[in-house]
Amino acid sequence: MFAVHLMAFYFTKLKEDQIKKVDRFLYHMRLSDETLLDIMARFQAEMQKGLGKDTNPTASVKMLPTFVRAIPDGSENGEFLSLDLGGSKFRVLKVQVSEEGKRNVQMESQFYPTPNEIIRGNGTELFEYVADCLADFMKTKELMQKKLPLGLTFSFPCKQTKLEEGVLLSWTKKFKARGVQGTDVVSSLTNAMRKHKDLDVDILALVNDTVGTMMTCAYDDPYCEVGVIIGTGTNACYMEDMSNIELVEGDEGRMCINTEWGAFGDDGALEDIRTEFDQELDLGSLNPGKQLFEKMISGLYLGELVRLILLKMAKAGLLFGGEKSSALHIKGKIETRHVAAMEKYKEGLANTREILTDLGLEPSEADCIAVQHVCTIVSFRSANLCAAALAAILTRLRENKKLVRLRTTVGMDGTLYKIHPQYPKRLHKVVRKLVPNCDVRFLLSESGSTKGAAMVTAVASRVQAQRKQIDKVLALFQLTREQLVGIRDKMRVEFEYGLKRDTHPLATVKMLPTYVCGMPDGTEKGKFLALDLGGTNFRVLLVKIRSGRRSVRMYNKIFTIPLEIMQGTGEELFDHIVQCIADFLDYMGLKGAQLPLGFTFSFPCRQASIDKGTLIEWTKGFKATDCEGEDVVDMLREAIKRRNEFDLDIVAVVNDTVGTMMTCGYEDRNCEVGLIAGTGSNMCYMEEMRNIELVEGDEGKMCINTEWGGFGDNGCLDDIRTQYDKEVDEGSLNPGKQRYEKMTSGMYLGEIVRQILIDLTKQGLLFRGQISERLRTRGIFETKFLSQIESDRLALLQVRKILQQLGLDSTCEDSIVVKEVCGAVSRRAAELYGAGLAAIVEKRREDQGFEHLKITVGVDGTLYKLHPHFSRILQETVKELAPRCDVTFMLSEDGSGKGAALITAVAKRLQQARREN
Repeated sequence: MFAVHLMAFYFTKLKEDQIKKVDRFLYHMRLSDETLLDIMARFQAEMQKGLGKDTNPTASVKMLPTFVRAIPDGSENGEFLSLDLGGSKFRVLKVQVSEEGKRNVQMESQFYPTPNEIIRGNGTELFEYVADCLADFMKTKELMQKKLPLGLTFSFPCKQTKLEEGVLLSWTKKFKARGVQGTDVVSSLTNAMRKHKDLDVDILALVNDTVGTMMTCAYDDPYCEVGVIIGTGTNACYMEDMSNIELVEGDEGRMCINTEWGAFGDDGALEDIRTEFDQELDLGSLNPGKQLFEKMISGLYLGELVRLILLKMAKAGLLFGGEKSSALHIKGKIETRHVAAMEKYKEGLANTREILTDLGLEPSEADCIAVQHVCTIVSFRSANLCAAALAAILTRLRENKKLVRLRTTVGMDGTLYKIHPQYPKRLHKVVRKLVPNCDVRFLLSESGSTKGAAMVTAVASRVQAQRKQIDKVLALFQLTREQLVGIRDKMRVEFEYGLKRDTHPLATVKMLPTYVCGMPDGTEKGKFLALDLGGTNFRVLLVKIRSGRRSVRMYNKIFTIPLEIMQGTGEELFDHIVQCIADFLDYMGLKGAQLPLGFTFSFPCRQASIDKGTLIEWTKGFKATDCEGEDVVDMLREAIKRRNEFDLDIVAVVNDTVGTMMTCGYEDRNCEVGLIAGTGSNMCYMEEMRNIELVEGDEGKMCINTEWGGFGDNGCLDDIRTQYDKEVDEGSLNPGKQRYEKMTSGMYLGEIVRQILIDLTKQGLLFRGQISERLRTRGIFETKFLSQIESDRLALLQVRKILQQLGLDSTCEDSIVVKEVCGAVSRRAAELYGAGLAAIVEKRREDQGFEHLKITVGVDGTLYKLHPHFSRILQETVKELAPRCDVTFMLSEDGSGKGAALITAVAKRLQQARREN
């Protein structure tokens, strides 16, 4: 028993001594956590350099765009072909991807030889040979009658500008076919396939093997967005935000980047960690000075590094009693499979003795322990370096997503990773230590490169089919120039109908006279009160106008109108309004002053004079009784009398659109049009009295409130109304009414978008076909979301956050589609506004007999002010449809307050002028 313990002690002591000896000798190969974090930071900087347009040419890590923009979402199905060209044999594969609720892939493949005379002969012959083999495979598998998409794994350096295009930069391995370098390999193969008349194949994707690995794993795990190969060579790819890829046009979505990380350090960035053995190995390689990171990591080089170390240790007398065999001097004699065998858990030492003996050496027990530890240090360093670069990629992904903690999956492939007994767990452990804020799953790929090419093709095929369906929906909102000209001309006809006595009752555009007969001329002055009633808030304003310098100062107070008042009696409502006016006059110290007053009353009214307005119907939640059909100015006067504290001179009842025009007209004498593009949609303009048959008199001008929201109620817009417009209309409070407004105003645009999103989701084109309960809720998609989503400054990540607030779990691709839908709906609205406005400015030009008209449009409304593109598109449309009109757009400030005071001031000035005459 004692002897056994003594032997165990001796062996443990021997092992410790040998390990210490090797550790001292290979001190520089052992990398501390601090060093690994530093390497990680260096790799992050290299990635950034590779992504930049200006810095890419000098970057060692090339960060090549692959044009793979989406990962599998599980809805892929169908049959696909895959070719894998890049070695001594090439493989043709048929991949059946079936949906049916479960992810299932079935593969049939065949290997074909690549004879030397083919791979080193003429390029045309090479591709004809590949096409012949493909045709043979399809005949054998009875696929000739089918049209199939194909993915090509082409494991040579290529520059891609599209997914289905790749220019060969240089042949590697044993391939030397003439006339291929600098040409598009997809075109070459397509041309070769044309000779087979019965071959109907579309090459949809050219794929790098690392990307194939990521895509294969992503089919099984949707969290997979990184692919890593650690085999004969090493590389990684990952999904990068398009906004960070300066080498490719466009900012939307993501694209897979092939890092080509094997070249990390080629610019000297890793000189401080490279050892004399790395330098010696590099000098003896086929490409000295290149792929330096790969030469410290991959299976092609690990065995050679171990050989160089053992040779030096033997020469120094630290191994084999200083003896060296002739085999130990031969390059490539120790391979990575030997390193893996020597590191096996139980049989490792026995394997080590056997391998060393085969090399003509006579190792002692101590030698075997030392050699085994050399292997451990070399392969551990490989795993450490790989982990540092991978941790840099994971950190970049987490930062791109602005997450505190990232959950992701890394697809893995490569012989070193697969056959080395300790490698995977070492790599995983170090990665998790370097990025503790990332929850990483490592998933081993099956048939990575070939199955991956089929998966890329399946995704490309799905995206292509989905794109067609989405484009079909978006096309419904794209108006041609001819259509816009038609809308402009129809609007013009409706204007004329509304102005004429005989046709007015049937006109959809009501062209209501406002009895505002003049614009500000700068002589207006004095103090005016303005009231603004249009919602749950009620404003009272004191407006001081000074002539000469055109200066307006305003003081206002906001009062709430409780629900019980909004829905009580008319008397209660107007008594409450007068109470608010009394409070304001007290507050301003104006109790005894008799001031002229303008009343902005934003409800449909029929006016018989500037100070008379009969309420047609309440909107916006008001339901006060005994008001509809009554003159609101009389009701206000009665309420003032009941209070019997002050008297006011009510001069004008005003529409907010007219107020907008008057506010801008005060600043710019060319302003003759007012436009509201907000919750509602309306336009007013100054019309020649001679054209207004509803009002007596031919002299001068009067402002016409078009109430153009009703344009199209007679069916004249049915050719451009979509099923989504009809659904919005049917679900509204006034079906069949205000059709133009329902296609253009802020109150409805979000609802149109919601209807489209529901339809696309039902078709399985969005949100994985899942309609959330919130998306089913009418009005949930507010128009402010359109403005936010379409903002150029907003990254897709923020778009996804907005959609999450709506209970929509969106992918990056979903976010792009939602942004496109919002863009299509808001563009059409802006163009429709532009067509209507072009009709009015053209009418003003013709009425005045001008060849060219210079005119200003006063504009107000949240849609025009806040939407990032609406105003630009509207202006461009007007310019195109009314080329002989020079239209200036002027933003109004406070049309309902300041505008009401200015209308009152102008009305007082005109009254005074009439009295003097």
